[in-house]
Amino acid sequence: MHLEALVESAAHVCCRYRIAAFRPHLESAGHTLTVRELGGSFIQRFRAIRSTRSADVIILQRKLLSLPELVLLRRSARKLVFDFDDALWLRDSYSGKGFDSGRRQRRFGATVRRCDVVVAGNRFLAEEARRFNPSVTVIPTCVEPSAYPLAKHDRPPGEVRLVWVGSSSTLQGLERNRELLNAIGKAVPGARLKAICDRFPTFDHLPVDPVRWDEATEAAEIADADVGIGWVPDDPWSRGKCGLKLLQYQAAGLAVVANPVGVQADIVRTGETGMSATTVDEWVAAVRTLAGNPELRRRLGRAGREQTEQKYSVAAGGRAWVELLSRV
Repeated sequence: MHLEALVESAAHVCCRYRIAAFRPHLESAGHTLTVRELGGSFIQRFRAIRSTRSADVIILQRKLLSLPELVLLRRSARKLVFDFDDALWLRDSYSGKGFDSGRRQRRFGATVRRCDVVVAGNRFLAEEARRFNPSVTVIPTCVEPSAYPLAKHDRPPGEVRLVWVGSSSTLQGLERNRELLNAIGKAVPGARLKAICDRFPTFDHLPVDPVRWDEATEAAEIADADVGIGWVPDDPWSRGKCGLKLLQYQAAGLAVVANPVGVQADIVRTGETGMSATTVDEWVAAVRTLAGNPELRRRLGRAGREQTEQKYSVAAGGRAWVELLSRV
């Protein structure tokens, strides 16, 4: 089959990890994939939609179109798949207007109803989609483990390099959680935080090593750390997140500390694939324990890497997409 993916941007992280990454597996199964950017104007979106008319399957990724655009897309599509990895019917955690948005909810429902199949990044998202369409499949966000070197965990006991990777928008979570990070810095004098981002925070008691994000060096920079941290607000928007940064940490063989919100509770299980922490005291205890025990970091990192290979790898996601398309 010929697949056409309509995306906001081919360079966007969601396109790279949830569509483009699976191209080799789709091609091995006899499919072809073209990625088209929708553009910002109605005319650009109209042209992008019209250009997909030869496709056997159109994959609309994340975008909630206007009703006229959606009607045009449905008329053009032999089969229509909607792929999403965020709680698109809500505003995000940092919106000053609150989570609820009638416009987003209406567009989300209208989109999901008109699709033949919906692909959700986690169970929380799938449950919302099933309110409008029973044909929903969960395919998690996936990473390519072989692209990540394994962390060495060879720093002396007591010294520990934490790492956080993200964008300016998600950095707001760290900046609002200064109490937590300063408490870690006070309790674990040998701790430092490597921030891989396009903007960098500062904390009174936790030194920050700024690393400007670059796709070519991201994997190696993550692996040159000891502990990946993943804190998100405990709210509806965050329960829709798909845990990409945690999967990146685990692919690099890092021990991971995260709060058990949404899919993070599935990815990180205390004593098995990382350490779960909610309160400041629990976070401090987890980092202190990992700082003093390199062998524990190695063991948790190996288990996380194995989990990623089995459940969250590009190979696993590619198989899921091929199986889905055989049903479509």
